[in-house]
Amino acid sequence: MAFTIPEGLHPDLNPLAWMVGTWRGKGRGEYPTIPTFEFAQEVTFNHDGRPFLNYFSRSWIIDAEGEIIRPGASEVGFWRVKEKNVLEVVISHNTGISEGWVGQFDGPKIQLVMDQGYSAPSAKIVTAGVRLYGLVAGELFYAYDMAAEGQELQAHIWSTLERQVD
Repeated sequence: MAFTIPEGLHPDLNPLAWMVGTWRGKGRGEYPTIPTFEFAQEVTFNHDGRPFLNYFSRSWIIDAEGEIIRPGASEVGFWRVKEKNVLEVVISHNTGISEGWVGQFDGPKIQLVMDQGYSAPSAKIVTAGVRLYGLVAGELFYAYDMAAEGQELQAHIWSTLERQVD
């Protein structure tokens, strides 16, 4: 399948054009403070012609057969491309956490490091994070390492998502 730059995409976003669209798949998560889990995930990157991508992610906790048990995490945010292959990303979670991320892109590989975070009074405190996104064999690979609730930075969730055809 040939790839084309989405119509109306701001030229600053051309390096991220490969991400635009909806991706779905499954992943796995673990952390010392929660039981290991599997999840289904849908991620959408879209634009309105301005120099940022809109980001939406939602997930569902699933059983071993892939059946939905309950809703999982949701995130919304904005991705901005800056000079020298720098990305600035803001993400807010349904759990009361908002984060600023800064990172680099190198073709279809993106690495982000949490710059700042805010947690609502009832939310867990996340003190550090690293996110990796990449296009691997035509699929969106995603991994998130997290330090929270007194734990050191470590693997938390990872998933592989297929591009959805409109």
